[in-house]
Amino acid sequence: MDQRSPRNGRVIEELGLYDPCHENPEQRLTLNTDRIAYWLARGAQPSDTVRDMIKKAGIEPAKAASA
Repeated sequence: MDQRSPRNGRVIEELGLYDPCHENPEQRLTLNTDRIAYWLARGAQPSDTVRDMIKKAGIEPAKAASA
């Protein structure tokens, strides 16, 4: 999301899906890790919640941003 857009505004690119009601805990979070790394390397700033989800997926936001 562009921070200048309204909360429910236009999405630049969907990078994953979080479904807290999914029966299988491993399938509650689906992320496109390649595109997340791409955006982080170009200066995208994830929210604290998203940063935690990214870390659980094995991507370090600080390392991806410096790559």
